[in-house]
Amino acid sequence: MALPVLSSSAVKFRRVLAQFPQELSLAFAYGSGVFRQAGASAEHGETNMLDFVFAVDDVVTWHMMNLLKNRSHYSFLKFFGPKKISTIQRYGAGIYYNTLVPCNGRMIKYGVISTDALIEDLFHWKTLYVAGRLQKPVKILAQNENSRLQAALVSNLKSAVTAAFLMLPESFSEEDLYLQIAGLSYSGDFRMIIGEDRHKVQNIVKPNIAHFQKLYSAILQDCPQVVYKHHLGRLEASIDKSPEGQFTQLMALPKTLQQKITALVNPPGKNRDVEEILLQVAHDPDCGYLVHQGISGIVRSSSIVQSAKTILTAGAKKSVTYSLKKLYKMAKGGLKKPS
Repeated sequence: MALPVLSSSAVKFRRVLAQFPQELSLAFAYGSGVFRQAGASAEHGETNMLDFVFAVDDVVTWHMMNLLKNRSHYSFLKFFGPKKISTIQRYGAGIYYNTLVPCNGRMIKYGVISTDALIEDLFHWKTLYVAGRLQKPVKILAQNENSRLQAALVSNLKSAVTAAFLMLPESFSEEDLYLQIAGLSYSGDFRMIIGEDRHKVQNIVKPNIAHFQKLYSAILQDCPQVVYKHHLGRLEASIDKSPEGQFTQLMALPKTLQQKITALVNPPGKNRDVEEILLQVAHDPDCGYLVHQGISGIVRSSSIVQSAKTILTAGAKKSVTYSLKKLYKMAKGGLKKPS
């Protein structure tokens, strides 16, 4: 099953891509500069910063080539060379961002992650940082023939559906499902308290239901617990909330999330295997809440380290500018009532 490539002209994105070394296993654009969000005008989308992620097989070589082409994109860390940059990249979510970069008349931000780190996050939700972005619609700009990466991309979407099922009630709407999925990577993110619009998840989902359908329709059609009426654009779900049903779903979750959940309920010093603990969780009326807490634990730690790293990767001036823009958007969002 191929990850859907969303249609429409990608010329402006490909022009940006042409400015960088081309040794990419995956490149995608995401965010409000790509997909319109609720409460924003069409013109606003044309002026928003464009966000990109580049996955590369050889991080040191890619940064070395990019320093030759785009040295001005980097903070003072450029003086330490590609090896030091690559070392700093490994901290937090394993991604290195250059932000507030002028390119083709627009401001862009781009993150660089190793292909191996991306695959690990997609399969196991080690940080849920880039995996979380890929649970929402993105515009794929380049993708090589890496079968393991392709399998990881699909696995990430399936895991998002499974986690959402555990946290949702027995019956729910299609929009409820996408709101739950879109909110996974924001659970526990301290930036949702200060720095992000509190209605962000609704703003992402409501104008982009069709894009979420493209992303998840194949998975939902293969799900026995969901009757997916694609021609009507809706689903009818009846999730098995029995202990047996929840145990099956818990066992299908990514490894890091399983570990976080078991740590929440397993008393210190008691050595029980993961399967035994998840069976206990499956019988717990608060099963969905424990899944949510486990996800929050993953996101919280990676978002804190990644944000702290921004001071180094962006430099003090850009960090302050970027933070002020986020605070402005948060304040603006706080004044609006969600529709």
